[in-house]
Amino acid sequence: MNRLLPLIVALPLFGAALLVAAGRRLPRRAAEALGAAVAAAVAALALRLLVPSRPAVEWVGGWKPQGGRSVGIVLVGDPPALGLAAVISLLTVAVLVYSWRYFAEPPRRRAGSFPALVLLFQAGMCGFVLTGDLFNAFVFFELMSVVAYALTGYRVEEAKAVQGALTFGLVNSLGAYATLTGIVLLYARTGELGMRAIGQRLDERGGPDALVLAAFVLVLTGLLVKAAAFPFHFWLPDAHAVAPTPVCMLLSGVMVELGVYGTARVYWTVFGGPGGIPAADAARVLLTLGAASAVLGAVMCWQQRHVKRLLAYATVAHTGLFLIGLGLLTPEATGGLALYVLGHAGVKAALFACAGILLDRFGSIDEYELHGRARGLPFVAVLFTVGALALAGMPPFGTGLGKGVIEEGAGAPLTGLFVVVSAVTGGAVLRMTARVFGGFGPKPSKSGAYETSGEDEQPETEEKLGRVPDTMLVVPALLLAGAVVVGLVPGIAVDVSNAVDEAVPGAAARAPHWSGAGLVLGGLATLLAVALAALGVRRPAESAARRWAEPLRRLQSGHVGDYVAWALMGMTLLGTLALPSLLQG
Repeated sequence: MNRLLPLIVALPLFGAALLVAAGRRLPRRAAEALGAAVAAAVAALALRLLVPSRPAVEWVGGWKPQGGRSVGIVLVGDPPALGLAAVISLLTVAVLVYSWRYFAEPPRRRAGSFPALVLLFQAGMCGFVLTGDLFNAFVFFELMSVVAYALTGYRVEEAKAVQGALTFGLVNSLGAYATLTGIVLLYARTGELGMRAIGQRLDERGGPDALVLAAFVLVLTGLLVKAAAFPFHFWLPDAHAVAPTPVCMLLSGVMVELGVYGTARVYWTVFGGPGGIPAADAARVLLTLGAASAVLGAVMCWQQRHVKRLLAYATVAHTGLFLIGLGLLTPEATGGLALYVLGHAGVKAALFACAGILLDRFGSIDEYELHGRARGLPFVAVLFTVGALALAGMPPFGTGLGKGVIEEGAGAPLTGLFVVVSAVTGGAVLRMTARVFGGFGPKPSKSGAYETSGEDEQPETEEKLGRVPDTMLVVPALLLAGAVVVGLVPGIAVDVSNAVDEAVPGAAARAPHWSGAGLVLGGLATLLAVALAALGVRRPAESAARRWAEPLRRLQSGHVGDYVAWALMGMTLLGTLALPSLLQG
């Protein structure tokens, strides 16, 4: 079975190459069907490899360690990695099905270009979660990023798409250079590139020093840029506003979560021992950035009228909650985080899929301009409503279960933050749904509104949709149903708990489960979201209450130089937060 592990990466690479070569001759339907079939085959393989209880380890090309040292590429198929590879592949299938004949007819002899790029993206993501080698984790993550740049600017005929892709590329490239520099420092210190081997060598040398601290800051910078955590998040709303809807489904549904996964894996495997960064310092870093991301993301989410930017800021807010769950550094919280991420992936991808329906039906993604115009789409309204309630953490969604488990060990202040942030993001989506699909409240005036609008957008389909295709409705419905299954089926929580116990030190006292407190807090956040939505519908967004958020809005300037400056400030902040124990030593 170990020898099948590389196929999870190789199959989508082969499929992409085949589409590029044969796409010149294949009809469009055949090219898109081939892409979906390859993604589905990878999903089936990942699920099949999840069955054995012991992790699969494969040294690619037979370059096994000699004398305790290695230069080969190792793939580690432990339950968390294989589980994520399965989720990535299933979501890729969903995106390709949703995208069936989605864009205008591609230029002649290029029918396979979009599915080929999506398969390359899948290969990069699967390689990242499977590799046990820090350098190759960087390589796979950058493969993913390069493809993401191309997908973000896929509609290259539009200037704003190119600008969004360039912003994405520049900020993420800065994070990549930082990560690579950190890997160089670790290799200079340990002579190893394997994650576990680096951790062992650091532990053998004793306590951390300035070089280890610098490596920690640099490696984490690249991962937190991908995770869109404050103050590295500025690229995300700009990219989501211009990226095609299927690409947004992958960026917020999977790639951001992989940044959180990478942060967790690198800390526990490389820096979590006595030679790495002390737990108190790591917790300070993660909790501080997590709280800042959650608050800023929630406030900015509430201010948006551009639906895709609204959802993007909701991603920033929930990334902050993910980092808080990770920063508690307990097996119980990490198990809850895994469920939270699993449920969030389906919910956020479904919401972006629904936003794409609005864009392609009405040629607008602006909450103000769409006021009452979508009354004829009741099923889409239901999907938006269900997704909003899932963001708020309502039982029985997996988001609510994961959030409730984290809240149990978080303490009162952080629990309150979880409730408020979930309620605000869920309430913002509910407010938009009430206005757009129900026409509730007075129609907001467009004058004086300073947030980016989404009116007069070009639909991504060949022309405005007269009838929404079944594939565009079935995909978000199934994704939301999957989020319910995560929260309802006890066996999933047990399997997730067992997988986390294998990946992090210690073991959870019991598997994640619904508790009385979790149900109450989930219900409270849901009620608060409904109340906020009702208030938001009654009071136009450009009222005086918005003015206090003006300083936060000005941070999202749209100038890539400002974003690079904030990224450099974020690196400084990371080092400052992780420094105290080194000074005491």
